[in-house]
Amino acid sequence: MNPPQLFVVLIAGLASLGQFAIATYLPAFDAIGAELAASATQMQQSLTAYLLPFALAILWHGAISDAIGRRRFILAGLLLFTTGSLVCALAPSIAWLFAGRVLQGLSAGIGIVVGRAMLRDRFEGAQAQKQLATVAILFCLAPALAPVCGGWLLPVVGWRGIFAFLALLGALLCLGCWRHLPETLPAERRQSLHPLELTRAFAALLRDRRYLLICLANAGVNTAIYLYVLSAPVFVTRHLGLGPQSFAWLFLPIVGGLLAGSFAARRAAGRLPVELAVQSGYVVMLVAAALNIGAALWLPVGVPWSLVALPLFGLGLMLTQPGLQLLALERFPARRGLAASGYVTLQQTGNALSAALLVPLLLGSTLGLALGMAVLACLAMLAFRLAQRGLSGEQPLSGEQNA
Repeated sequence: MNPPQLFVVLIAGLASLGQFAIATYLPAFDAIGAELAASATQMQQSLTAYLLPFALAILWHGAISDAIGRRRFILAGLLLFTTGSLVCALAPSIAWLFAGRVLQGLSAGIGIVVGRAMLRDRFEGAQAQKQLATVAILFCLAPALAPVCGGWLLPVVGWRGIFAFLALLGALLCLGCWRHLPETLPAERRQSLHPLELTRAFAALLRDRRYLLICLANAGVNTAIYLYVLSAPVFVTRHLGLGPQSFAWLFLPIVGGLLAGSFAARRAAGRLPVELAVQSGYVVMLVAAALNIGAALWLPVGVPWSLVALPLFGLGLMLTQPGLQLLALERFPARRGLAASGYVTLQQTGNALSAALLVPLLLGSTLGLALGMAVLACLAMLAFRLAQRGLSGEQPLSGEQNA
């Protein structure tokens, strides 16, 4: 594997680690609850214990990497993630499990944020768009592999072995990055962490209306698909009537659509203007959301009807991702780490709020989940349309112009 390919694979691995931390232990909910005397509500909140610190910490990851460099911060994050996974594996009570999940949440986002900034440090224009799509292709495998791995590991090594597996992943990634991941931010391009300078940089993010709308346009559609990811324990066992080793029935169709969309997005890079590619993705998602509502209203609940629209939604979602990331990061070329932090923070805050509020409200029926997905997709498309208004004076960002 040549250096650019290895670089992209390591970035994809860093981005995928957070997905594994979310989904690998989902099949073990009942086993963990039984051993630690935890209620179903407490087990659901173990997701929040991960997602909330994940979302809050992400806001600072980019600024820190802009100041001290990308590589050393990633290595520190991987060490903390490995420690948190071991705390979960050895947890004697639900409180200790929550503590380990908090450590995982504080550290898993470093690779997601800083990896995006490293890609943009190294690649320009259409090439950056292609590499973001390539990372997305590899990243899409994580939501399918994580719960399937958890389902396979559970009867063999138990739920504690699942968290030991996450610790091993963190350690292997740390070794790979230590040996093969170069620094992409030279010392002369680093930014100050002085409170005044940092306040000004954050204020610039908050003042940029287009940047915020692009971030919301991304957060809405990701939260929409995560309604199904976060409700998986109930959706798979209660609504679909399947066992704890059957999570692939939900995740494989979603991931199939995500992969197809990632390949399509990579092919579109440099051929379509970025904003047109993003618009196409939203249209596909709205069609999928309408089909999903129709299936919930008029077709039997279960396999395959409750799943039929999810791959199409995933395809549309991934058509939007490279373009939205590129549009957001280009708003702040001198502070790409901070811009990536803000972008992912809004996305993960949506997921955390979804786990705490939306999922408990909607998971009682497949129709509730379908309506939630549709509303979030519509709000996301509205945000993107608002971001496009008043831009006649700005040059549209296209692959050809930045190649």
